Amino acid sequence: MNLADLRTAFQRRQIDGWLIYDFRGSNSVLPLLLPPAHGTKRSTTRRIYYFIPARGEPTLVVHALDAAQFESLPAGVHKHVFLSWRDLRAVLEQLLLGHARLAMEYSPGGSLPIVSMVDAGTVELIRSMGVEVVSSADVMQDAVAPWSPAALSTHLEVSKHTVDIARGAFGFIGERLRAKQPVDEYRVQQWIMQRFAALGLETPDGPIVGANAHAGDPHFEVSATNPSPIVPGDWVLIDLWARKPGDENIFSDITWTGYIRRDAQDRPSDRHRAVYHAVAAARDASVKLAQESWKRGAPVQGWQLDDAARDVLIKAGFSEFIRHRTGHSLSPGPRVHGVGMNLDNFETHDTRTMTPGIGFTVEPGLYLPDFGVRSEINVYVDPGIGPIVTGDAQSDIVLV
Repeated sequence: MNLADLRTAFQRRQIDGWLIYDFRGSNSVLPLLLPPAHGTKRSTTRRIYYFIPARGEPTLVVHALDAAQFESLPAGVHKHVFLSWRDLRAVLEQLLLGHARLAMEYSPGGSLPIVSMVDAGTVELIRSMGVEVVSSADVMQDAVAPWSPAALSTHLEVSKHTVDIARGAFGFIGERLRAKQPVDEYRVQQWIMQRFAALGLETPDGPIVGANAHAGDPHFEVSATNPSPIVPGDWVLIDLWARKPGDENIFSDITWTGYIRRDAQDRPSDRHRAVYHAVAAARDASVKLAQESWKRGAPVQGWQLDDAARDVLIKAGFSEFIRHRTGHSLSPGPRVHGVGMNLDNFETHDTRTMTPGIGFTVEPGLYLPDFGVRSEINVYVDPGIGPIVTGDAQSDIVLV
């Protein structure tokens, strides 16, 4: 988002500016607004303030020991280098003079942890200067969550790869079993990692491959030393995420589930099917609400998209097996979980609105003692046509 668009957002949000505070890399938004030189990473040691006023030029306030890491700044951004805390306070008082209402990475009551990056003492300091501090949650989404056209293009390409890899991983299991060769969670995970490497994709950590009860653990970690074997009759969940290298790119993050048949006539149990179809229906209900709201021109918020999915699971009688929200933001930056709107009225109450250009996952899940189901897709809010699913959604249980 350019400065003119950002200031339009300030006007819409009725704020006098945005004050971004960072200490030793504590604020993930700062490098997105002021990216380091290509191929480098900053390692700062002192406090940094980046002030973007609704009128006037932005100013970066940085300690002398860290100033060299900000040699190249966007045109029009001033830099003030300080040494002492007295100097820092004086420049802040001067910068903020006349600005009554500023956004910071603060969330009242800690309601949105992804936004709560500024410590209470710093908020108190800014308030002591006569400033009302409000949450930057919506401003953050406006500024750094939207995808660029290039990011959308690479995400669509990677989405094809991740779906092919998910299908291929189940195929790999079948090939090993037909050849009477052992296969386990770790072997499948490493097969996926090899496919990522061959396609030039990156991931911060390995995918989840969980058999039976392990599929019932939303954040199960595969053991390299003692993985569970995968044999006929097993239920398997595979969750994988990857992107083209670079923090400007967007992860494709998907989850599929399948059943390992004992023979060609074998099918998953009625219980497996009931849980799977409830999850798939919940996923589709959330997408339907997003798309219908867009068509009507009616704003929809993250908590509402979460409720749409969870209500389906509750009505199906599975409320006790819900363990997490329906989805998370997908946005530029180093993390798979982005800084924009989450689909959440479970862990938090996310009141951010679905806006053009952002992306998110839809991934309802049910986690029983002996197996679990999650069906995860990615959605991009196209500014022209509204929410679109960026890869194939699993339509039925994979039969291996």
